[in-house]
Amino acid sequence: MLEQLKEQFKESFGQENKNAFFAPGRVNLIGEHIDYNGGLVMPCAITYGTTLLTAPNKEGIFRFRSTNFDETLDIEVNESYQKTGSAWYNYPLGVIHNFLKDEKEVEGLDMLFFGNLPIGAGLSSSASIEIVTAFAINSLFKGGLSKLDLVVLSKIVENEFIGVNSGIMDQFAVTFGEKEKTLKLNCETLDYQAVDCNLGDHLLAIINTNKPRKLAESKYNERVGECQTALKALQKELSITNLCDIDSETFEKHKHLIPDATVVNRAKHVVEENDRVELAAVALAENRLTDFGNLMYSSHDSLKNLYEVSGKELDTIVEFCLHYPEVSGARMTGAGFGGCAIALVKKDYFEDFSNKITGYYTEKIGYAPSVYSSEIGAGVREI
Repeated sequence: MLEQLKEQFKESFGQENKNAFFAPGRVNLIGEHIDYNGGLVMPCAITYGTTLLTAPNKEGIFRFRSTNFDETLDIEVNESYQKTGSAWYNYPLGVIHNFLKDEKEVEGLDMLFFGNLPIGAGLSSSASIEIVTAFAINSLFKGGLSKLDLVVLSKIVENEFIGVNSGIMDQFAVTFGEKEKTLKLNCETLDYQAVDCNLGDHLLAIINTNKPRKLAESKYNERVGECQTALKALQKELSITNLCDIDSETFEKHKHLIPDATVVNRAKHVVEENDRVELAAVALAENRLTDFGNLMYSSHDSLKNLYEVSGKELDTIVEFCLHYPEVSGARMTGAGFGGCAIALVKKDYFEDFSNKITGYYTEKIGYAPSVYSSEIGAGVREI
């Protein structure tokens, strides 16, 4: 694939590329809608992601091209930029905008992006393109930023330039991911622990509902607001900064402070999901895959019934998994409202699983899902 991209780069820009970079996507094994509530998440990098080929140009122009999209952008090197429309290149443009805000020196650059992550499926295609751009720009122009600096910069791009109130998990996972390990990440302190993720005779199946979601246009920001409402209510009696500062027992004693039953449900999910991550880390470390799988199912139930971010498509996938004996656990992953589910499937049964879930889902929903198998991969790097 890299050789094909090099040829395409030459066709697009009339010169050969000088450098190539890769940033993965991610799945979150457990700990959903926690990252903006200051709690624990457990993401891992996957082997799908975004490749970026680059070469400097002498025209003082940033040229953006993608094998996945028809839109292109040629724009002069300037001190600042603004988001225009909803084109894909707003993500790398936002990264460069924030890089320049720190008064970093840059020059003209030709850029060709290729991604094999399904767009809008909840596998962090946006974080992948942000981080690969940030890593490349920092490396090429000797910006001197640490990996954590790049994570923070890319989160600011997502929040302020793109306009999505997401947390820091996605950018962190695609930057710091390690092969065959998951990251137990505290989203408030950014302390993390790489937890061995030995799936043994299982693999990680990713099932795309093929119902795309657009976070900036979804109810994602609404959920963020509901959590903030719950936090303010609890702060009347509790000295806390985030919902995840308390455990389930403490929440039950103080939930009467929240007058809205729907907001109670949102907060209940967050607090209990944070507890599940602690249990999941221990289960994985002790190689108790069945217990880990049961926590995945519990997480999905909570996201479906308390947080209400699932949907018929995701629920159909999890329902099938519950009745397929060679699956140890399944849940929606990502923000929901469509996107993907994940499942722990015995390797020897993956083909059978793929065929049967495709038939089941197609009959129930009316169109087919896409089913992938993935390993747990490494984070952003030059290739």
